[in-house]
Amino acid sequence: MSEPVDESGELAKLGYRQELLRSMGPFQNFALSFSIISILTGGVVLYGDGLKWGGPLVMTVGWPVVAIFTLFIAASLAELASAFPTAGALYHWASILRGPGAGWATAWLNTLGQFAVTAAIDFGLAQFLAPLLGLEPTREVKLMLFTAIVLSHAVLNHVGVRLVSALNTVSAWYHVVGVAVVVGAVLIFAPKQPLSFLLTSYTHDTTPLLPGFLIALLQPAWTFTGYDASAHVSEETLDASRNAPRGIMMAVIASAIAGWVMLLAVTLAIQSVPEQAAAETPFISVLQTSMGSVGTALVWVCVGAMWFCGLASVTSNSRMLFAFARDGGQRFSKHLARVSPRFQSPHVAVWVSAAMAFLITVWSESAYSVMAALSTVALYASYALPILMGLLARRRGWPRKGPWHLGRFGTLVNIVALLWVTFMLVVMSLPPNAKAGLAFVATMVLLVLAWFGGVRRHFKGPSAVAT
Repeated sequence: MSEPVDESGELAKLGYRQELLRSMGPFQNFALSFSIISILTGGVVLYGDGLKWGGPLVMTVGWPVVAIFTLFIAASLAELASAFPTAGALYHWASILRGPGAGWATAWLNTLGQFAVTAAIDFGLAQFLAPLLGLEPTREVKLMLFTAIVLSHAVLNHVGVRLVSALNTVSAWYHVVGVAVVVGAVLIFAPKQPLSFLLTSYTHDTTPLLPGFLIALLQPAWTFTGYDASAHVSEETLDASRNAPRGIMMAVIASAIAGWVMLLAVTLAIQSVPEQAAAETPFISVLQTSMGSVGTALVWVCVGAMWFCGLASVTSNSRMLFAFARDGGQRFSKHLARVSPRFQSPHVAVWVSAAMAFLITVWSESAYSVMAALSTVALYASYALPILMGLLARRRGWPRKGPWHLGRFGTLVNIVALLWVTFMLVVMSLPPNAKAGLAFVATMVLLVLAWFGGVRRHFKGPSAVAT
């Protein structure tokens, strides 16, 4: 058995004192990332995008391809999480390995990506809820539902640190049981296509197969984001240098397997690809067309998972914002870095995270895929920067190595991860999601101008770097 770790002391070596409530066990840490990946959210909400641009082939081939390459990114981040277990996560890693400029850019990209992720999750839930509640799915109705959903997540994250931790545990089991229920019901009640149907390709317009297939990769690519949440709550996790990296890896592996099984089962229940690809919510259409009221009940199962996913997303987002503000990374940092003395939660960061998700939703709700693509592009870029800094640091010797590391395979794993990120950044920025690509380029330009325009003169980075 490993010796107990003096986690407050380890945190102090990185320049911080213990402020957040450290109560998460290994399963709770895993549950947070597993809940944000949420195969019953990403795989379901963007099911229509996969079906429209690639057909069943995307579910059969696209999902496992993205999952395999995501494991290279996850392993690279897990190694860093073990070495530097702080709430700042990616931002701290890039700063410590390369300096405050790299950390500052990473923090802004990760924060923007998480704002967009929360927006996409909760607005996707609103889109599903409207028809289920018998409401006309107008812009006003969906925004009203979205507002209620994001408010529920903000309130719980503000007042219930222990409750949110417990709900994340419930969420993990809910996702496991939910997937089993969906798969079991489809296998029992739905008429099914032959297995060869799973290799059928389809695009809803004249787009050739390969470009359409690449566009359809948005579905698995967006789903496999957010697993860095296990690192963001390192200061709230027991034995974080071991449990945070394990949480990252297990969340991706479990999601990959369970999600693939679910998608294959649901895809076999499709009655007509063109008709259901043209439906407003294709996933709902597939289940209701093939199983009627049983299908509607299964959609409600997915709705519960989406709510849990949004709750976990606000948790992760607020911790990143809090950690960045703690080091003076934004305007109003003094306020954003406040911790509620009563609830021990970064309450200001929680409410700012919710408010920014609302603003992004208002900006992009007319094109939901743009919202999802923006979050994917920004988060992938924020993953790439600390991985790149870690790769460059291997030549000089890492300043610190944790108990979970890649050993002699580290360089190869890092290179594959970076190549995959580069590929996905290009794919996710092409039409019909060019708006996301333009927003990303504009963000990068603004970050460069801001850094060289004055930020570098006063921003010293994390305490471990500044001192």
